[in-house]
Amino acid sequence: MTLYKKTLTGFDNNFIGSATLIVIGQSCLGSAAAMNVLKNGTTLVQMLQLAVIVLICMLVNTSILAQMKHKVILNLTIISVFFSILFIIINSITI
Repeated sequence: MTLYKKTLTGFDNNFIGSATLIVIGQSCLGSAAAMNVLKNGTTLVQMLQLAVIVLICMLVNTSILAQMKHKVILNLTIISVFFSILFIIINSITI
């Protein structure tokens, strides 16, 4: 079994606890990414990056509250973590 399938199975089995941890974790990671973006100024590029981070994080939280399928929530969480880390790295390098 692949890592993704194992993670999805564990997420399905412990949905309530996992969803709680996802909301807390990705909200903290998203806010750290937003802080790093705003640290570099408020140009149009930074505002677009900020909009992407906020929209993706809100989408994850909304999908959990709307009780979407577990696979959709997990995929959105992976996307949220990827973009948050990407924007943290980009804005940490370009100081």
